[in-house]
Amino acid sequence: MASRPVTLGIDLGTTSVKAALLEAAPGHPSGFVVLASCARASRAETQSAAAGPQRREQDVTRIIQALNECLDALPRQQLQRVGAIGVSGQMHGILFWKAGQGCEWTQGEPARVFEPRAVSHLVTWQDGRCNSGFLGSLPKPASHLSVATGFGCATIFWLLKNSPEFLKSYDAAGTIQDYVVAMLCGLPKPLMSDQNAASWGYFNTQSQSWNLEILEAAGFPVHLLPDIAEPGSMAGRTSHTWFEIPEGTQVGVALGDLQASVYSCMGQRTDAVLNISTSVQLAASMPVGFQPLQTPDPAAPVAFFPYFNRTYLGVAASLNGGNVLATFVHMLVQWMADLGLEVEESTVYSRMIQAAAQQKDTHLTITPTVLGERHLPDQLASVTRISSSDLSLGHVTRALCRGIVQNLHSMLPFQQLKEWGVERVMGSGTALSRNEVLKQEVQRAFPLPVCFGQDVDAAFGAALVMLRRDLSQKEP
Repeated sequence: MASRPVTLGIDLGTTSVKAALLEAAPGHPSGFVVLASCARASRAETQSAAAGPQRREQDVTRIIQALNECLDALPRQQLQRVGAIGVSGQMHGILFWKAGQGCEWTQGEPARVFEPRAVSHLVTWQDGRCNSGFLGSLPKPASHLSVATGFGCATIFWLLKNSPEFLKSYDAAGTIQDYVVAMLCGLPKPLMSDQNAASWGYFNTQSQSWNLEILEAAGFPVHLLPDIAEPGSMAGRTSHTWFEIPEGTQVGVALGDLQASVYSCMGQRTDAVLNISTSVQLAASMPVGFQPLQTPDPAAPVAFFPYFNRTYLGVAASLNGGNVLATFVHMLVQWMADLGLEVEESTVYSRMIQAAAQQKDTHLTITPTVLGERHLPDQLASVTRISSSDLSLGHVTRALCRGIVQNLHSMLPFQQLKEWGVERVMGSGTALSRNEVLKQEVQRAFPLPVCFGQDVDAAFGAALVMLRRDLSQKEP
């Protein structure tokens, strides 16, 4: 029997790196099994001498070190079977390198690895050096997505104005995942999927091209912009043996972590993916042929991001999720301490969920936006319809969980999902998995079949894209 394809998926996140080995399993409900996976904290945050408090940079050497540690922890005999590599990572960020000198392949112990050489720090998506005044001075992009601080092109504009000498040292740029793909394949010029290009700004998803005229007119160094390739296509083949992975192994064009995460648990095109962890995301695949309005609207609660096969994801991303419940628990613990009582946060959390589970309904209304929202940055939280009969812990916790879900529903209503053809919701995330009350409120707000306990995992998603590509090419 011919051995089944094995793919390696890599996700280069903001705080950690993950690698997973997937094998095709035709009889399995998901179509694959996970052979092994490994995650390592990257601990790459750095303080450069010139960096102010607003700046967020990471040391690329440390990220690659975490990647090497992940691969080193995977079983050798399985790595020998890898036929394709999928890579995803944190979007928006940018690093620079010298073409042809971005890394050096060395015979490490016990395996052959690449080490970064002529590379800059990674300026991450969390970077805040481009204030609203600076962003207001930039040319208007010909794109449906607006430009924000931490976006690759905004960072280049800032460097052009404040450190033009710095830019002269480099002739290639990309996200961290584009860099890894370019190094693995020995690409003379990096390739970028439209998923990552759109996250940099000044990219038109309809024409699949950078806003070259607008950028050139502003003196922007357009030679730093990568070439564009379809997500799911091949970027090249490994130029060296990497750990036990053979030279000549296929490597996919790097994906955005949002798209890879959604792909990992969207079983069908008609699924919406709901993730409630620290924050909340609800994503659905747009009908084929959908095109977003070409003028960006910063006040719109739903953004449209390139997905696969020239389709889009509609995404509502709320800043208020599990972090709001954590704030509430912390407040209760603090009140107890002020009253001279000591109680563990974990005890408070489980008791309040228990109380809310018994309190099936409430008139109390909580708008939980303690952190505002991207489209409503000045909004605060509020509590209304307070009556003396609705003041128990059960009432307040039920109202808080309902408020978190209702806030998301106000951004992307059930009716809108139905119009897009959504038939099922895939629920995931730590805050959702351990909270029965949140699950009830999701089912109340979105009356569709809901599957809880799904794993959203960008490394799995990146591997799965390549696995399915491999299988489709082998079909007669």
